[in-house]
Amino acid sequence: MANASGLAAEGFLPGRFAHAASGVEYRIDEEGGRVYLAFERKPPEPGLGVAVVGPGSAGTITDLKGRRELKYFLGSGKRGRTYLFEQEGYWFESPINWYAKKRVWDMAPGYLKAREVPLTLPVDPGCLRCHSSGAQPSLPEARNRYAGAPFLQGGITCASCHGDASAHLASGGRTAMLKLSQLSPQLSAVQRDSICLNCHLEGQEAVVHEGKRLVDFRPGESIFDYASYFVWESQPGAAGALPSDARATSQWEALLESGCRRGAGDKLTCTSCPDPHSTASAMSDEQRIAYYRSRCLVCHATDSPAAKSASENEHVRAGFATTHHPENPDCTACHMPRAAADDIAHEQVTDHRIPRTAPVHAAKSQKRAPASPISGTLAAVGGGAGVLGEARSKVQARDLGLAYAMAAAKGDARAVEQARALLQEAEQLPEAAGDHELHAQLGFLEQVAGEKAAAAQEYGLALAADSDDSFAAGNLALLKAGDRQYGEAIALWERAFGHDPTQTRAGMNLAVVQCGLGSREAALATLERILEFSPDEAQARELAGEIRAGRHACSGH
Repeated sequence: MANASGLAAEGFLPGRFAHAASGVEYRIDEEGGRVYLAFERKPPEPGLGVAVVGPGSAGTITDLKGRRELKYFLGSGKRGRTYLFEQEGYWFESPINWYAKKRVWDMAPGYLKAREVPLTLPVDPGCLRCHSSGAQPSLPEARNRYAGAPFLQGGITCASCHGDASAHLASGGRTAMLKLSQLSPQLSAVQRDSICLNCHLEGQEAVVHEGKRLVDFRPGESIFDYASYFVWESQPGAAGALPSDARATSQWEALLESGCRRGAGDKLTCTSCPDPHSTASAMSDEQRIAYYRSRCLVCHATDSPAAKSASENEHVRAGFATTHHPENPDCTACHMPRAAADDIAHEQVTDHRIPRTAPVHAAKSQKRAPASPISGTLAAVGGGAGVLGEARSKVQARDLGLAYAMAAAKGDARAVEQARALLQEAEQLPEAAGDHELHAQLGFLEQVAGEKAAAAQEYGLALAADSDDSFAAGNLALLKAGDRQYGEAIALWERAFGHDPTQTRAGMNLAVVQCGLGSREAALATLERILEFSPDEAQARELAGEIRAGRHACSGH
């Protein structure tokens, strides 16, 4: 964790990668103590008959050349690494990542088949919060714009888990910092576990509460006071799922369902087995097996305090530690089988349900079925059972509605009406008046449903609550343009694209309308702004070229 982020030069990994789908070659090099990402696409020489793969008008390949200075890295390199660069205060993720297990450079997740260089991948605040220390809040106008550095210190420091260190430092170490092992008498189990869950719980959808920011979470608080987490309920035995995996979960949620947790109660927590101050990858296989076996025997050995208080447990009996499969000391091989995961999220890999009977195929790695809505029902993480009762009480129509809206935005048509009904219900509450996210998402759902007037009203309420809401501004502009209210549409697109240059669709719409109204120079300025951040944006390049060549007249008619 201490090496989860830092200066790019400190985490420099030289790389060269040719991407077939876009025809672009990427290079990461060091020059004078600085790290740069260079990208280049060369058109084929005439007569060579090279296949057309890149963007451009009439199927031609457009040349491209540029570079960005990489300022920071994210990722310890155990699983992967990416880099961050800055442009006018906006922070972006490199379009290519290092994938450690395969030892290859490839495009960022979701862009493996991109035909253009994706240079406006906004840095997600959640990545900064969980890979660095002192993550800073972004400025209101864009989630990836910061007044200075996006975080104060690389890696995960002591304060990230043990709280404010000022008193500890002022006393020369005599005043202790927050100790996780001593939290139970002082705080609820949820507050104790939240120190880990702050980064290790994601769910399929996560909704931050109105007026809250996850970057403000501090050890000793409940993460559920900041956000609600949801997963798709699925049918047991769904095709492709492991027998012990009825639905996609985080490791913590799975642990709540385990017999071990039900027996030990709140004594069993995230740090009962793994040691956050060390890493199993640094151990030999024999050391790792012995270490985790010792953690199991804390409860399952007959001379342990836990065993003495649970003498009726059939797995706690005389000689259990020596007679239960003595040929295989690796408890996790059977009771915590592993499944291969293709994503980087904290989706369960090692089965923390700790099944009593090992699946018949546990001995070999199984590829997880992609998480997908099978029954079409979202549930709060944990289903309201056990320790999550506190979490479920905080789940209201607003959070569940926004979770369904997120699913709808990803293409789940079944989620549209569920989201719409819930958000309409939540909108009746007095505190909803200043909730720009609620109004913006409800506006989108009304727009999808063909209710243009209702959508425009919701977008207006969103902008009244937050004038920097570029999502609401861009969509409201589309409605205004559809009603031939071009002046209002231009003002809204200028607001959306001016505040957030990643909103290239708003920028393209703005340029088209500007040109259509006869504002040639304004249209070209907008297109140049798009290309400044996205130099491989094919539509912007083509339209700018057409306007300059006189083939696309900005006539004003």
